[in-house]
Amino acid sequence: MRARVLSAALAAAGVVAMGSLLPSPAVAQADARVVFPASASQGAMVIGKVPAGSVVKYGGRTLRVSGYGSVVFGIGRDEKGPLQVQVTRPDGGSETVSVAVTPRDWPTERVNGVPPKTVNPPPAIAERIKREQAQVTAARARDDNRADFAQAFIWPVQGRISGRFGNARVYNGQPGSGHSGMDIAVPTGTPVKAPAAGVVTFAGPDLYLTGGTLLLDHGFGISSNFLHLSRIDVNVGDRVEQGQVIAAVGATGRATGPHLHWGMNWFDTRIDPLLVLERGK
Repeated sequence: MRARVLSAALAAAGVVAMGSLLPSPAVAQADARVVFPASASQGAMVIGKVPAGSVVKYGGRTLRVSGYGSVVFGIGRDEKGPLQVQVTRPDGGSETVSVAVTPRDWPTERVNGVPPKTVNPPPAIAERIKREQAQVTAARARDDNRADFAQAFIWPVQGRISGRFGNARVYNGQPGSGHSGMDIAVPTGTPVKAPAAGVVTFAGPDLYLTGGTLLLDHGFGISSNFLHLSRIDVNVGDRVEQGQVIAAVGATGRATGPHLHWGMNWFDTRIDPLLVLERGK
């Protein structure tokens, strides 16, 4: 009975369990493969497979490798590619994998009616914004050994997409940077659910630009951020599960109406939540 339970658990984790708990030659050969997509879009979250115990480097960073050999990284909005991923296996053998980057079109979104002081803040406010953003950036630097990112993500709220990741934004006629996430238009007070499990790493009820702000870390540098919240229901350090209510939608900070801004990052690289959702289909 115990062997059957262990076998089922390993199968659920993507590992084939043998009666002796030793991999067959076919499984051992499969585990020795290095698997990455041949191409991925700008803004994508890329999950690869390497032999467990490998050393993987990408973009000047040594990537964390799970016990099953999973690795993850993000492709920035303006990345051109091809990307080079260096893999050194436990036996010392190495190879470099090339991943082509598929370009995307970035339409312009015009956002009018934004409070002028949030577009051109005075010096004292600019200093506050800088300080608050530094705190958020520090929370994104975590590299926890949790593979919550491997779940099939769900929508935190259901509604119309009112702003898309990466689109160039013009606030009150003044050009800004590309949109850092996805906006979903829903009424104030709509419950926000965790799109995947994780640990709360930042919770601020009143940031100047982003209002009620919450960060949820999914492990390996992957995190979600939820902005303009009217209420935050969790605390820093809390472990939350997928589907758990963590906050409520609002219109705080630089917002012209109630909506949820859902952004995702791989460390300081912004990625597109919509692509992460589509990956789970």
